[in-house]
Amino acid sequence: MDVRGGGASLRLTAPDTSVLDNAVWAALTGPHAHLADRVGHAARYPDDVYAVAALADPGDPAAWADLLTLVGPGTTVRIKPVDRVPDGWEVLGGGEGVQLVGTALRAEPAPEAVRLGPDDVPEILDLVARTRPGPFRRRTIALGTYLGIRDRGRLIALAGERLRPPGWTEISAVCTDPAHRGRGLATRLVRAVAAGIRERGDTPFLHAGADNTNAIRLYESIGFTRRLRSPVLLVRSPGTSQESRVL
Repeated sequence: MDVRGGGASLRLTAPDTSVLDNAVWAALTGPHAHLADRVGHAARYPDDVYAVAALADPGDPAAWADLLTLVGPGTTVRIKPVDRVPDGWEVLGGGEGVQLVGTALRAEPAPEAVRLGPDDVPEILDLVARTRPGPFRRRTIALGTYLGIRDRGRLIALAGERLRPPGWTEISAVCTDPAHRGRGLATRLVRAVAAGIRERGDTPFLHAGADNTNAIRLYESIGFTRRLRSPVLLVRSPGTSQESRVL
């Protein structure tokens, strides 16, 4: 596959969208199973990859019991899509995202883009810290392909792959250095990442903060369609831990 995204035509038939209702769980029990820490009906990514957990059925008390076994007592964990918790669990915060599917997105390579690897992580973390596109950890790059654009050797724009539910791949970490915005770099990288996704037979999707109206407007303008609103909670598990932990 061309590391810059390769050529890809518009996919006319999208896969089953129902797996996107619980995209984290579908990824952790599907293409990303090799990355999953799992107990029964609860699973999570390693903290240095993507600090989030998921349940097979957020309405099932047994799944929450499995999550407690997985993370231990008194542990803070981010979980989605969840909007309520059982007795004993404490909600520390939360938010809501908008899920968009790219069935009408035109995918095409970006000749100036380069594939990023583990040696580029310090630069990626610096760009993410300055632009705040969402969480990116030391080993997040293990989730999929990440492409970047450099200016005189310096990384100025980024986009890559995160969740991989069967038939779908999430585009994430889309960001541009503030000094280089207005040049369409993010759009070119989104199209290039999408081209690579389509080459292997998947369809791109993504999430944006529900209050990030500018990003949502941009994604809709290039061929993404809103599908649903996705709640996320930061919760603390029941009990007291001898060591305070955040996962």
